[in-house]
Amino acid sequence: MRFCSCMLVWYGKAETDGFRTARTPKVKRELMIRLFGYYMPRSILLLALIETAVLAGAAYAALPLRLSLAGLSPTVFSDPVPTLAIFVLTVQIVMLVLGLYQRETCRDFRNTIVTIFAAFPLAALILALIFFFFPSIAVWRSIFVIAFFLSLAGVLVSRALFLAVVDMERFRRRVMVLGAGRLAKRILDLQSNTRAQGFTCVAFIRMGEEETQVPEFVEREDVQSLQAFAREHDVDEIVTAMEERRVNMPLRDLLECRLAGIRISDYSGFIEREAGKVDLDGFVPSWLIYSEGSTAGPARLFVKRTVDLISSGILMVVTVPFMLITAIAIAVTSPGPVLYRQERVGQGGEPFTLFKFRSMLEDAESQDGPKWAEERDPRITPVGNIIRKLRIDELPQIINVLKGDMSFVGPRPERPFFVEQIAQEVPYYLERHTVRPGITGWAQVNYPYGASIEDAKQKVEYDLYYIKNFSFFLDILTLIRTIRVVLFPSGAR
Repeated sequence: MRFCSCMLVWYGKAETDGFRTARTPKVKRELMIRLFGYYMPRSILLLALIETAVLAGAAYAALPLRLSLAGLSPTVFSDPVPTLAIFVLTVQIVMLVLGLYQRETCRDFRNTIVTIFAAFPLAALILALIFFFFPSIAVWRSIFVIAFFLSLAGVLVSRALFLAVVDMERFRRRVMVLGAGRLAKRILDLQSNTRAQGFTCVAFIRMGEEETQVPEFVEREDVQSLQAFAREHDVDEIVTAMEERRVNMPLRDLLECRLAGIRISDYSGFIEREAGKVDLDGFVPSWLIYSEGSTAGPARLFVKRTVDLISSGILMVVTVPFMLITAIAIAVTSPGPVLYRQERVGQGGEPFTLFKFRSMLEDAESQDGPKWAEERDPRITPVGNIIRKLRIDELPQIINVLKGDMSFVGPRPERPFFVEQIAQEVPYYLERHTVRPGITGWAQVNYPYGASIEDAKQKVEYDLYYIKNFSFFLDILTLIRTIRVVLFPSGAR
């Protein structure tokens, strides 16, 4: 029986049932955990747990320290646990929202320091608001001042240790790639383009004469035994990325490596795990059909719809003042309707009317017809430029969520004109219509705003990842990252 929703799947070196590994690893290298359909480095999950303990320790140490300085007994506060728990939870959520548990941030010390010094003041502001509206749960402000300084010191130390240990080359998974062509080059680029990766490519084995994309490779004829070669280079994982798999797949050699405890991954699964997307250039439908992943069953869809309805009602009430101010600003500064209605393609390819605050001039497409927004688009009004960057123009789509046309999280709906155009150029583009479109989506928080066919292709890769790994956890993670995008606008048009 498979427990998809709560099972942790560990990726790395392991012993197979009935076979002991042929080698003893010298160090434990970066592993990936599959948590509710989302792949997460074990080191970052451990870092989050450690820093939660640091925050809790700082909060509980600050209370007796401050009381001892005042000459008072700890019994002066009957039950400080809920208040201190709010402190820990608030700081941890702010750190999560600001991206302090994303790989690219965790492994960039300068970015980490800047973000930490932004997170703690923001957390202090949020706590001040909480204690202002709920004074019954507040304790002395001086206690939290001490807790903040202790927490800041503890988090800085934990980050320094993280960078000193986890980012060392010997702790990265050592990957051997079978192939030296187009797909292998993508793996090399993935490793080279960011320091956030937890793997390093130790060798590329050219499996065919047509494979010439990777500059440095080893000829297959020069490797008598893949298992011996893997042992010699201390390989943790072998990725099959050949251009012609039916002819060049060394099944017997791979079986020997697998029984020796070396993980074997295909190209599509490796890219999905490491990049958080599906690579269309190496995509085959059979991989998606047979691969392990979450499915949007009736129970999950019911929960998702229920959460959408509850969240929409709450968000509608909370954002009414902002929507009123926005509507007045649009009406005063630009002639035309406040709301913009536009036909979009929804679930199952069915069209629906999407609502947005108008951010462009009236009849902006009357001359040139439909086209993507551009940097410094002259059609965008001054107010429209502000509400686009703050994503306020999307708020009326709450109506679409209540009507059932959209969800909070899902692939962004596109206009029929662009759907027809993109579907002719991008394979599997129409598969994104198998789920309800969303106000925000996995593609929106992982890829900057796109205004071309190539950008649409990149976003489809993230959309397919979301559809394959659909889960409530992934929705929450997407919403958290959306908050970060709103706080630090980039690519908004």
